[in-house]
Amino acid sequence: MLLAIDIGTTNIKAGLFREDGTAVSQAQRPNAKTNGPEGTVVYDPQRLWETAAALIRDVTAAAGSPSVRAVGVTSMAESGLLLDPVSGEARSPIMPWFETCSAPHAEAVRDEIDAREHFCQTGLHASFKFGLPKLLWLRERESHAFRGAVWLSVSAYIAYRLTGRVAEDETLAARTFVYRIDSRGWNVPLIRHFGLAPELFPDVVPAGAVVGTAAAAGTETLGLNADTVVCLGGHDHICASLACMLVEGEAYNSMGTAETLAGTFPRRRLETADYESGLSFGLHPASDRMFWMGGHSSSGGSVEWLRETIGDGSLSYEGLMELLEATEPGPTGILYFPYLSGSDAPRLQPSAKAAFVGLTGKHGKGELLRAVLEGNAFQLELMRRSAQGVAGRPIEGLSVVGGGTRNRVWLQIKADVSGITLTVPDTAEAALLGAALAAGAGAGVFGSLREACHAVPRPGVRRIVPDPARHSRYARLYERGFLALLEPLTAYDNDRL
Repeated sequence: MLLAIDIGTTNIKAGLFREDGTAVSQAQRPNAKTNGPEGTVVYDPQRLWETAAALIRDVTAAAGSPSVRAVGVTSMAESGLLLDPVSGEARSPIMPWFETCSAPHAEAVRDEIDAREHFCQTGLHASFKFGLPKLLWLRERESHAFRGAVWLSVSAYIAYRLTGRVAEDETLAARTFVYRIDSRGWNVPLIRHFGLAPELFPDVVPAGAVVGTAAAAGTETLGLNADTVVCLGGHDHICASLACMLVEGEAYNSMGTAETLAGTFPRRRLETADYESGLSFGLHPASDRMFWMGGHSSSGGSVEWLRETIGDGSLSYEGLMELLEATEPGPTGILYFPYLSGSDAPRLQPSAKAAFVGLTGKHGKGELLRAVLEGNAFQLELMRRSAQGVAGRPIEGLSVVGGGTRNRVWLQIKADVSGITLTVPDTAEAALLGAALAAGAGAGVFGSLREACHAVPRPGVRRIVPDPARHSRYARLYERGFLALLEPLTAYDNDRL
């Protein structure tokens, strides 16, 4: 069987699959955050490993201790830590992608580079999320921690704990901001320019590659074999694209705490038009493909924020759905700009703030919740329209995965806003299945990732069809309201007033 681990922002998940993609057992536990230095929010490396190890035990025990041929590990992008590869000691907490302490350092990096040229080398726009700004922040506080250390993604850290070997996969190496996807190697001059040692960055392997065997982790206690191979599945959203069989050019939307729109295209050099799209790019695990991706940090996060705010922590998910389903279908008349943690693609403005516009005394909790879903749908539409220019053709349908797909009201709003049909595959945990497929390809169960995707039967799907009348109303609101107010509202920065 194939075992997968998915280290997410909110939860850590593990799943056991047969080689045909059938789920055998799955389990999840919270990925507990903790307080870090100077008011930061971080993850404790040892606690994260113990949670992942417990989940491995959970799924193997539930399946009757089966023979596991390979383990695939995927994780939230950008998050990483400093590790002593000799002793195995963590030299820093895990710095998560959403921690903004490195925002000033990202600005400093931006001032030191040619933004367009660097984008064409890396596929990225400067951001506090990436490894380089996080490392510069850490160095100011713990410079001694860098001696002999390596910077690893969370996936690479879990793989290290299982195998005792250090390696990074290409999709997550690229999220450091110092890995060149055009030449497929570390940008050593840039690393040295910022006063860091090239040895800080480990060897890079393709996504799906075998790192080693699980012998280093005490396999008997985990329910693994000494010869179980461990593979790096890479970026969680790209892993999820494998589960959706999106290798040939389709687009998909992942709904979670953060939201992603992604698609693939044939490998080529990046150009000015790609830079101007506001999207990020990378090398897809399929050898002849690249991916484009747009991210929205406060999608499900906006829903949770409002749920906590209006419910004072007591509003259940069922209660939230009751409030939503009591509202009238169609536009609320409220515009919500969903920038609780800045604006991502395609308008990269870290200082952008969230806003409600158009409130009246007739609006209640349900309308506020519905407006948040509408605002997130408008943001997705903004990304979709930008991505069509990169894809070179209309995006006339989306495959949608992730925890947010449980919210049927949200799915219908998305379809009504975009005017396109959404399909929701019967794949409960797409990132887990994608990591399992990547591990199967790495272990030789499949001849390639493409073969792995085609070996798994296409899942059944739900279809969410847009309502033409509601789409017409939403289209006017998007053009005349959301787009019209986007520039003045996202340019507003009350931190500088």
